[in-house]
Amino acid sequence: MSKKVILSAALTGAGDTTSKNPDVPVTPKEIADSAIKAAKAGATIAHIHARDPKTGQLSHDVNLFRETVERIREADTDVIINITSGGGGDWVPSDEDPTRGGEGTDMQTPEERHEPVGELLPEMCTLDCGSTNFGNMLYVSPTDWLRRQAKLVQESGVKPELECFDTGHVRFANQLVKEGLIDGDPLFQFCLGIPWGAAADAETLAYLKSRIPENGRWAAFGIGRMQMPIVAESILQGGNIRVGLEDNLYLKKGQLATNEQLVDKAAGIVETLGSDIMTPAEAREELNLLNPYRKED
Repeated sequence: MSKKVILSAALTGAGDTTSKNPDVPVTPKEIADSAIKAAKAGATIAHIHARDPKTGQLSHDVNLFRETVERIREADTDVIINITSGGGGDWVPSDEDPTRGGEGTDMQTPEERHEPVGELLPEMCTLDCGSTNFGNMLYVSPTDWLRRQAKLVQESGVKPELECFDTGHVRFANQLVKEGLIDGDPLFQFCLGIPWGAAADAETLAYLKSRIPENGRWAAFGIGRMQMPIVAESILQGGNIRVGLEDNLYLKKGQLATNEQLVDKAAGIVETLGSDIMTPAEAREELNLLNPYRKED
């Protein structure tokens, strides 16, 4: 292997994980500090969600995103910032009235999901490319909503990372490219092993990567115990990688992890397989990132 690898660190996510691992960062300071530690361990990109500092649960508060991003930007350690635009998409039908959302439902419009990206102008953001059964709930991202959201991302100058949880998501991501809603070479992220999306195995990964455009770039991650196996498989198949506490809480069986430990372990796999990790500067050039924030300086 000789191709350099982009390594993303997904720092905190939106799941109910803070009670399971005390090192899942919650406050803006904790998330920013974790991003910096992950970057020092070798991460190229820091992928960011916001959490309510009081409850530890998912938050859509733009001010929490703002504080996190500002802390990272003010640090001496360089890392590419990638903000989620998944926002509120959780739907749990009410038992009493299935036409309404029950407990656990959290829905936002495309414009609301885009707000942190549009205001803070990171170099990258995620764009979930379809609805899916996500455990016992439904993650809702209708196609017309995605078109509206993709247009907002395009107008902001931020690079979308096209998150695909199943084969149909790749088809629709390709449709967004065809319709001119994705600028430059598209970047896909294959999200593997989530119940009940695409499986976390070599065959599924090979199929997904075979369905993207010739100029497409891709990365993949597996959740839980499949995190490191998918790191290795992605490298072997020529892709980029993602690790972090959003997707997996353990360094090994029975041993809880920190983000920087997971990055360090993934970096060791990269080295063992004969490759190197891209620096943020190299990845900016590779992905042709426009940094709207720095452009204003």
